[in-house]
Amino acid sequence: MYTEKNTKGKYLVVNFWATWCTPCLKEIPAFVKFYNKNSDHVEILGLDFEPVNIEVINEFIERFNINYPIVLYDYQNDSEYSNFGEIVGMPTTQIYSPEGELLQTFMGEVTIEDLDKFISPIS
Repeated sequence: MYTEKNTKGKYLVVNFWATWCTPCLKEIPAFVKFYNKNSDHVEILGLDFEPVNIEVINEFIERFNINYPIVLYDYQNDSEYSNFGEIVGMPTTQIYSPEGELLQTFMGEVTIEDLDKFISPIS
């Protein structure tokens, strides 16, 4: 389960996505691979931005072997999402430093190379 302790001292990658979003589907394998390699100093959160259907989401997580936490959107209480500002398109990805500073916002598909540009490897 995700808690703020998961991100302490780590980079945070927040990805707003939806199961119907084609570019979102294309970038998920990159997030899975990147997280496998960097989970010791990076936390990825997938914020699913659509009405909740647990069955569909669970099938989706299994199909894509998603290995990072997924947060489901709650239309009645969107405080988890509003902390990240207004999201105007899918996918949107934000990268935060270990100190909580927003380093970059991407609109559109993100690659491993994009992530590597902003996230320093641990020596």
